[in-house]
Amino acid sequence: MNHWLFKSEPDTFGIDDLAAAPRRTTPWDGVRNYQARNMLRDAMKRGDTGFFYHSNCEVPGIVGIVRVAREGYPDASAFDRKHRYHDPDSDPEAPRWYAVDVALVRKFARVISLDELRAHAGGALAQMLILRRGNRLSVTPVSRTEWDFILSLE
Repeated sequence: MNHWLFKSEPDTFGIDDLAAAPRRTTPWDGVRNYQARNMLRDAMKRGDTGFFYHSNCEVPGIVGIVRVAREGYPDASAFDRKHRYHDPDSDPEAPRWYAVDVALVRKFARVISLDELRAHAGGALAQMLILRRGNRLSVTPVSRTEWDFILSLE
């Protein structure tokens, strides 16, 4: 099993939106970065777990855990002219963008803030991608060591 970090702005789609979704499951769509797309398409497997991370908000940080409920499939939003993530160059016969379905496992009782994560950047979280300057990927891998350490902060 692999571990991931899924980053979203809570004003766009937050953990409470996921909690309110039917079966507490939704497509993780709209990713328009090739590196992140490759992870969605090629690396994520059903049953993998991930942290749900709120970004670009008052207190950015990890707010819960999700599970990959469906492996990578073509992102339908790329083909929908009315969708905010429409890509006019994407071809249904050779899809450019992919999505996975994620299901809520649980919300955390508190936010494990970015500042708290940064406090451990010299130790257990030294290699964590979300803590690297300039990293803007919406999906990143999380090592087993990082996963276990972050859970110990809960």
